Amino acid sequence: MPFFSYKARNPNGDLVEGVLESADPDAVARQLFAAGIVPTSIEQAKGPAATRGLTWWQRFREGSVKALDVQLFSRQLYTLIRAGVPIMRGLSGLQESAINRAFRRVIQDLRESLDSGRELSAAMRRHPNVFSMFYVSMVKVGEMTGRLDTILLRLSEHLEFEREMRNRIKTALRYPMFVIIVMIAALVVVNIMVIPQFAKVFASFNAQLPLMTRFLLGMSEFFVSYWYVMLGAILLAAFMFRGFLATKEGRYWWDRQILYFPIFGRIVLKATLARFARSFALSSKSGVPIVQALTVVASTVDNTYIASHVEDMREGVERGDSILRTATSTNVFTPVVLQMIAVGEETGALDELMDEIASMYEGEVEYELKTLSSNIEPILIVALGVMVLILALGIFVPIWDLGRVALRK
Repeated sequence: MPFFSYKARNPNGDLVEGVLESADPDAVARQLFAAGIVPTSIEQAKGPAATRGLTWWQRFREGSVKALDVQLFSRQLYTLIRAGVPIMRGLSGLQESAINRAFRRVIQDLRESLDSGRELSAAMRRHPNVFSMFYVSMVKVGEMTGRLDTILLRLSEHLEFEREMRNRIKTALRYPMFVIIVMIAALVVVNIMVIPQFAKVFASFNAQLPLMTRFLLGMSEFFVSYWYVMLGAILLAAFMFRGFLATKEGRYWWDRQILYFPIFGRIVLKATLARFARSFALSSKSGVPIVQALTVVASTVDNTYIASHVEDMREGVERGDSILRTATSTNVFTPVVLQMIAVGEETGALDELMDEIASMYEGEVEYELKTLSSNIEPILIVALGVMVLILALGIFVPIWDLGRVALRK
């Protein structure tokens, strides 16, 4: 049901504001009148449940909820439930100890939802920006099976794995990105400050310049005269590309193309498949049926192209095909992985072998990340060499030739 923010007056005439979940504004008005409050305005609320009714400045000050907050919350709630602490009391303690203000409001909303009769999974579903569909589905399974503490522990471990994977990728990309930024900055400085000075020297000789030199001078002149046009074009292209990625077709196209990028493509593929295998193993161990597990896991795969193949696997399993046959038809998994899936189906230990697949892919991703810098260095060295060669041929060789001509005179 939708949420409605309201402003009302209590019996003392004081202004009261809040948010209610109801079918329509009339139902909200009836709830307020029943509570002895006279509504003055009722509007449909927008945005996450925890931030409804807040000003933009309050949202800015509170910040956003990070993955680490959810991971620590899962581990702490597991410990409290394991120790026999009632969930309402545990959430109250976690709310008081939460450092992140935004997450503190989320926990407060969870408590209020539980107090109104909702299940924990339903309360978490109100915060899709904090708790993913996979997280909510796993909590739902924990509530149905009575193993919520175990589910929270596995979710905490799963979130820790994803956070470590993202940190490793960021660390591996730090050096190449730094080198690329320095090269771009050097190119801008050369075009704005260095080449124009050489242009004055070449003009004083009044001689025919080589093609490479004329190209560099023309590029520098265009850069100096129309830098604002280039900057605007870059910003416009970035804005349009971001808008394109926001569409379903654009995201699918990009997620497919990124898998074919040199060096980076295989890292993205292996990391995505490791996330898929780990999520599937977690769902299977928790007692989730295979069809439902594939549906939930498809939402955790941060690649719409691979997620579509997981959906194809689900449809194949629904038709009665085996997981091995549907996995083979996707053309995504390696022969070794397909062999392990076949053994898992025959022995009934698919969850354990999925864990093995995840560990194998994680090991390969870790190796790829360790060797990423050494793989990128030759490309960066060649690019830097080409840039220096162009500058040498276009600037220094003409100066050398013109200097020799001047000496002969």
